[in-house]
Amino acid sequence: MHADHRDTYRTFAANVPDLPLFMQPWYLDAVCEGGAWDAVTVQKSGRTVAVLPYFLKQKLGWRYITMPQVCKQLGPYLHPEYRSLKWEMRLYKELIEQLPKELAAFEQNFNYLVTNWLPFYWQGFQQTTFYSYMLSLSDSEELIFKNIEKSYRNKIKAAAAKLVVSHDLPLAELHRLIGSSFERQGLEQPLEFSFLQRIFTALSEHNCGKLFFATDPLSGQLHSAALLVWDSDSAYYLMSGDDPALRASGASVLLQWVAIQYAKNVVGVPIFDFEGSMMREIEQGRRDFGAFNALIFKCGASGLCGGSGGSF
Repeated sequence: MHADHRDTYRTFAANVPDLPLFMQPWYLDAVCEGGAWDAVTVQKSGRTVAVLPYFLKQKLGWRYITMPQVCKQLGPYLHPEYRSLKWEMRLYKELIEQLPKELAAFEQNFNYLVTNWLPFYWQGFQQTTFYSYMLSLSDSEELIFKNIEKSYRNKIKAAAAKLVVSHDLPLAELHRLIGSSFERQGLEQPLEFSFLQRIFTALSEHNCGKLFFATDPLSGQLHSAALLVWDSDSAYYLMSGDDPALRASGASVLLQWVAIQYAKNVVGVPIFDFEGSMMREIEQGRRDFGAFNALIFKCGASGLCGGSGGSF
């Protein structure tokens, strides 16, 4: 890794208005475990105008670029003054040509600002379209709630009548419920607690994260927990977990609604991003909240050499 490249990237990140949370250098410092992050950059007239951060790993002698855990978006990012089709074609090409040589594979989820991946196609990359779900927060809270599907509104009201939402329980409780949710599906806990703690510490230091807990005030039982994070443009429902024995309470739906209220009224961002899933049952739930879908390009190639890609 090249410290000077990262320093250039850090300087650039500190001086642009809408770099996504997941591309912030301090966030990459927190999540890039088991490898190291770096960036390629392009300068024009003595200043950085285009960047492409990446996470480089190595296994059995093979080097490859992939997505870090709990990092939703990477890909190229251009200074606002250079966001035109003409500059995209030039700058994306220059970024691709600077990627590490002799990579076994490249795979990234591009940020929402990337709507043109043609220069990557010309270099032999392939892409798959995925979807997230977003909710506009520009309407009044009353109208946002009215646009939620009726059965979900009823769940929220019923859960709010018997549960309380707080923010001050230990992070370990979120970690425990995430593990319980995965165990219910026959899967292992995906996150080490130390890893989650490092992410939350970084978020807290930059005032970009908030925990939410739904608890029964009579029994003291914790039903659901979630982590909301944000940048200048969006709040992201990053992760959540539920007690499998208490899922019928509607706590998870309640927490999503409370997080939406927090994003609108406290954080003040225009968009709430559910971090949508391609799974049918999860997609339905996001849509029932009145959200609209947004495209995510997953771009990749195998057998890269000096920036010229092969196909999968």
